[in-house]
Amino acid sequence: MTELKENIYNQTKVKSSPKLKLWRNAGLMLSYKCDAACEFCYYCCGPEKDGLMSVETAIGAWQSVKKLAGEYGKIHLTGGEPFLYWDRLCEILEQGKIQNLGLVDLIETNGCWATSDTVIKDRLRTLDKLGLKRLKISTDPFHLEYVDLEVVKNLANHAIEILGAERVLVHWRKYVDEPVQMKQISKKQKEKNYLKALADYPIRTTGRAAGRIAELTASKTIDQLSGLNCKRTFLAAKGVHIDPFGNVFSGTCSGIIIGNVNDMPLDEKWRQFDPRKMEILKVLFESGPAGLIRQARKMGYKTKKLYAGKCHLCTDIRTFLLKRKHNPDIIGPGQCYDLTEED
Repeated sequence: MTELKENIYNQTKVKSSPKLKLWRNAGLMLSYKCDAACEFCYYCCGPEKDGLMSVETAIGAWQSVKKLAGEYGKIHLTGGEPFLYWDRLCEILEQGKIQNLGLVDLIETNGCWATSDTVIKDRLRTLDKLGLKRLKISTDPFHLEYVDLEVVKNLANHAIEILGAERVLVHWRKYVDEPVQMKQISKKQKEKNYLKALADYPIRTTGRAAGRIAELTASKTIDQLSGLNCKRTFLAAKGVHIDPFGNVFSGTCSGIIIGNVNDMPLDEKWRQFDPRKMEILKVLFESGPAGLIRQARKMGYKTKKLYAGKCHLCTDIRTFLLKRKHNPDIIGPGQCYDLTEED
């Protein structure tokens, strides 16, 4: 297991100072493609998106997590919707088993594919044999705009029967027990349901959540957000997400590329990671998103009257900068932002 002192940032700090935590877990995003386009999606996934993670990229990242955290290292497979790429999902699990990398901690799905009992049973039994620890089924007002609740219930019931109740997470179970109507309702009613869900389960306003959701919940002025830096966000993140192209995002800070596992193994990236030495990250680390405003204004950025929080401000500025191809090595990729070719 890697020691904290092996990281170059940690080497510059005294014993009592906060240190960069080990990346003990990694979310492997098989693709940005998803049959849903949820308003809260941190990664702006949707039907029109693409990308497909190679087996080599997935296994390399998995191996790196094990090098960093040993037996405590975990990976989960997500997207987009990973079950849209069933064969690739199985290839990754098969190779992980061959290389004795252990169980996959979690596979996330919205259940869109689960319309046949035969397919459901066959796939769950295959995943069980290949080393799946837990299945997470996403269900909430945002997903229920796209996936029928009865499909989710059926998948959950079969999963509990085959895997056991302790290995099945329904996220959130409340919306199975207390269904929320999300189809064939007015925009106003949808927004009302969004706000109820957010009151129960707060989210970060990054990715697509920095759009409609952020507008509904905006209440902070620039002055209120000034001085809120991201130092703790970067240092305390115990994991990363890796997109299908190999781009590495710290924690759930989507769209801020801190490296690429196809250029440098994840364990080596952790050793060399120092937010103070990367443009934009340095500003966020020391001053937070408000620190980006001055440069953005010079390029034409206009601040909003209110923001939902510092993540909303950060995403809004980065989207503006991405349109102007500013720091594309750090701000990107385009798939992670809700931008059209015209943008």
